[in-house]
Amino acid sequence: MERLRYDLAELGRVVVAFSGGADSSLLAWVAHDVLGDQAHAVTAVSPSLANAERDDCAALAAEWGLRWSEVQTAEMEQAAYVANAGDRCYWCKDALMEAVAPLAETTSATVALGVNTDDLSDHRPGQQAAEERGAVFPFVDAGFSKADVREWSKRLGLRTWDKPAAPCLASRIPYGTPVTLGALASVGDAEAALRRLGFAELRVRHYGDVARIEVPDERLADVVAQRAAVVEAVRQAGYRYATLDLEGLRSGNLNAVLGLDRSVSGPSAPRP
Repeated sequence: MERLRYDLAELGRVVVAFSGGADSSLLAWVAHDVLGDQAHAVTAVSPSLANAERDDCAALAAEWGLRWSEVQTAEMEQAAYVANAGDRCYWCKDALMEAVAPLAETTSATVALGVNTDDLSDHRPGQQAAEERGAVFPFVDAGFSKADVREWSKRLGLRTWDKPAAPCLASRIPYGTPVTLGALASVGDAEAALRRLGFAELRVRHYGDVARIEVPDERLADVVAQRAAVVEAVRQAGYRYATLDLEGLRSGNLNAVLGLDRSVSGPSAPRP
């Protein structure tokens, strides 16, 4: 934490990409604590951001007194993003950087993302796009793992310390299936409805008119017990069929089809 605070102080002015997840929330909070209004938390709003996540960003900013604003991103206008190949995330982050760059340039600020050291072993081409356009990764430089982010968030009393991960809605669409507004809306509506049924941690994978539901192993029986309500929730979101993945929730499992060495993706290692 001392290294993180020092690095942020050295930057002087930052624009933090703030999605409301555990990582970006801790970074936004610490940046505000160190830099005050020289830290600007910015939330990228697009069809791939669940409405509940956007609302929570606004709530967190108000609770913590952050300097906060929203920007609209235009990844849906990029054919490479819509095509949904293995580099989709690259084009998403490229659109993010395109949207926040003017805000950063106005005050000679540096764009900072909440990438942690665990992210270095995952397939996240978006990190490359951000790094190419001058973004920095303070958690990586300070040696923060995901566990460190959650531990420090808990120590600081941030309610995001145990918030389930909520990747963008496009991550629920298998590679090769085009990203459409309809697919994103169906995923978002289905997940929101299932959360109202008590499933806080889940993914709804989009396979045309089939929704493949993933929940933690210990909640599989609960889905079956509430199957009538679950099926109705999924159908109301536009799906014809509801299926339950018996392997349980696996974050990023759609990346398996890419056959990549996940140990080599992501930004560079922490600086000494």
